[in-house]
Amino acid sequence: MRFVWVVHAKRLKQASLIVIAALFTAGLLYVERSHIMVFSTEDGPQAFYKAETDDQVIALTFNISWGETRVKPILDILEQKQVDHATFFVSASWAEKYPDLVKEIKDRGHSIGSHGYQYKDYTNWDDEQVRKDIVRSGNVLNEIIGEKPTLLRPPNGAFDRRVLDVAEGQGYSIVHWSIDSKDYQNPGVEKIVETVVPHTESGDVLLFHASDSVKQTHKALPIIIDQLRDKGFTFSSIEDLMANTKSTNEEIH
Repeated sequence: MRFVWVVHAKRLKQASLIVIAALFTAGLLYVERSHIMVFSTEDGPQAFYKAETDDQVIALTFNISWGETRVKPILDILEQKQVDHATFFVSASWAEKYPDLVKEIKDRGHSIGSHGYQYKDYTNWDDEQVRKDIVRSGNVLNEIIGEKPTLLRPPNGAFDRRVLDVAEGQGYSIVHWSIDSKDYQNPGVEKIVETVVPHTESGDVLLFHASDSVKQTHKALPIIIDQLRDKGFTFSSIEDLMANTKSTNEEIH
């Protein structure tokens, strides 16, 4: 009996270590998530990634940094599917090359957000470099569409508390995402659909791309829209999600 107890004690110790390790890992993941996916605070800047809402509303967002062949097919699909509240985060250096496409996005009823000017990671820059890039991007887009954007998605989606402070100082709210379609990997239409539809919940912000590097987004998008509607979802703008959210405030460190 004593031998049996020793064996059980060892197993109990091993199990305890596993539980502790799991809790430690979960804690790290929570901290990492809190540094990126936070809605707002009353004491500091805000970064929006998802609305905590009981309504089945979601938002489509698209990043664009180069190329001209994918934008119009995506705009056509959104029009055909009567989705007129998407947000396009455009790199201003791209916008300078294709101002007519930027205007067309706006004219079709969608929102224009800033994706910075240079496609560089803001977290690797000092405050003044970040500020200058944000200002330059805003000026370019203002000249093209006649208004300064208020939403910013930093290049690569990379930001920290310092970048949030700089962005807020220039009048921007940073917008992240909660569902990444991974369409930039070109994994196949079916895979893109599977990555998005089963995991989408109320208040989610969905990330897609409209650069020439994505080859399958325009094919997956109509399937995704139809399947999400079949599940009861409706499409909203980022601004409406931010205005109507019940999200709990949490501070970024």
